[in-house]
Formats: sequence, structure tokens, C-alpha cells
Amino acid sequence: MSRTYKATGINLKAQAFGESDRLVTVLTQEFGLIRVIAPGSRKHNSSLGGRSAMFVVNELLIAKGRSLDKITQAQTVKSYPGLAQDLVKLVASQYLAEIALCQALSEQPQAELYELLNEHLERLENLPSTASSVIAQLTHGLFQLLALAGFTPQVQICCLTGRTLKPDFQDPHLRVGFSVSAGGTVCLAAWERLKKKGETEKVAEGERGRYSVSPHTPIPIHPLSREAATRLHTPTPQAYETINYQQEIPALSKRLDAEELSILQQLSQSEIMLDAAEKNSWLSVEQILRQYAQYHFGRPIRSAALIDSYFAANHDAIV
Repeated sequence: MSRTYKATGINLKAQAFGESDRLVTVLTQEFGLIRVIAPGSRKHNSSLGGRSAMFVVNELLIAKGRSLDKITQAQTVKSYPGLAQDLVKLVASQYLAEIALCQALSEQPQAELYELLNEHLERLENLPSTASSVIAQLTHGLFQLLALAGFTPQVQICCLTGRTLKPDFQDPHLRVGFSVSAGGTVCLAAWERLKKKGETEKVAEGERGRYSVSPHTPIPIHPLSREAATRLHTPTPQAYETINYQQEIPALSKRLDAEELSILQQLSQSEIMLDAAEKNSWLSVEQILRQYAQYHFGRPIRSAALIDSYFAANHDAIV
């Protein structure tokens, strides 16, 4: 069996290893997520120095090792130097990389994930250096990665009623709910009815409990005739109780206006209009999808905190 193999992949994570090596996490088309040693890559004159950096795509020749495999040859296919030259683009690309790491599998082909991530990194790099366009592209990429993972949020219909939801820009008071636990958008009128019904049933249940007889409550016994006593102790058919299961009332993560709903509904498309909405609306939708991603992946998206810090520091938005 060959002790070497070839793979094409993009570096998503790199950390110091030993005296002069790097441990690189690579998303490959052929084998999914792999962790390999780039020997001597931290040395000044190493040929693997630049090739082991973040967001560099290489054709690799890898030697199998006892615990960790090692890169023996690397030929750079593509890189994204523009990401490192713009802080908000770099932060956004790290965010997308972390989402890809959450869903990538090892020892399985990941061609779709590999292509989708590279597509959105290229779009980020080619964008004009404006915070609004970067946050819009980040949000689009986040939605697309969630969809690929099988976690597409429902944004076209109400999760409670199944009815289509449409943004009405003529109504400034229009609001639609979004529930992470329910899986997407919720009609607020239906949600209010469900909530009111649940509260009514809870009150009714409390009233029934108030007047029910405890099994430990003493019941006065009156003298009975022998015939009545015999009838009293005769087994009676078991009564069956009907249990009504209540529909759970989902918690609302946010209330969306027409513009935010419109943004959510266009994210499933392959192309979006980046300048079609205000930056604050894009930030709001990103935060919704962030909560949704963290809920499904079961872990916080650490890179997302950098997005908050960037906009807070630049006074571009209230996050």
C-alpha cells in the first residue's frame, strides 16, 4: 500500500507545532478535513512557509505518519491576498471558515463544501472595501453553507401555519417573527393565538387541579347496607383518560421588519443584490443566522465576535 497520497485543499487553520513546524487543518476535495504537519514551515527560507498560510489552495503530496501525516510537496493553485489586506474582509472570511470547519467531515469527499467556500471567499476578495457589502456577502455565504449542511431555515412560509409570508413595504408596522427552535419565520398573529390558547389551557388545568380530590384526602364513610357494600367493592371497568397534546409555543428570537424578511427570502438565490438594503438590516439578519447556526452546530461561532468588535469600534452600527 502506498505511503503517500495526493489531495487538493484550502488551509483553514494553522498553528505552531514543535520548534519550526506548523500543524495545518486543510479542507480537501478528496478526503474532507485533514490535519497535516508542514515541516519547517516557520523557518525564514522554507518553501512551505507561504503555502501553509490561511486561505491558500494547494495541490499536496502527503506522506502518511504514525499519528500525523506530513506534507512533502505543495504547489499553490490559488490564494486570496486581498482578504489579508482588509480587516473586515479578513474577519468575514475567518467566520465562513469556522462555519465550514463545523460541518466538514473527515475521510469523506467534500467537493461541494470545498467549492462553495472558495466561491464565497473569492466574492469577498473581489468586493469593494465597504462594510455594508462585506456583511451582506458574509450573510449570503453563511446561509448557503447552512443550506449545504442540511440546516436551511424556513423563510418563505410560517412554521406554524404553513402560509406564505410576503414582505409588505407599504406597512411600516409589519413584523414577522423568527424562531430558532421552530426552524424559521413565524406569523406573529398565529404565534399570539397559540400563546393565548396555551395560557388559557394552563389556567383551566390549574382550576381543575384546585377542585380535584387528593388520594390522601379522608372521605367520610356512611353506614351501608350489606347489599350496597357488596356493590361498592365490585370491580368496575377501567376508565380511559384522553390526553390532549399541546403544540409547543416556540420562543421568538427576533421580530423582523419587511426589509429584514426580504433579505432572508433572497439568500437562497445564487446571486444577491448587495446594495438593496441598509447595513443595519444585514447585520440584524446575520445575527439571526448566527443564533440559528450556533443552535444547530451546538457551539458558539467565535469569529462572529470579531464582527461585533469591528462594527462597534468603527461606530458603523449598533450590534
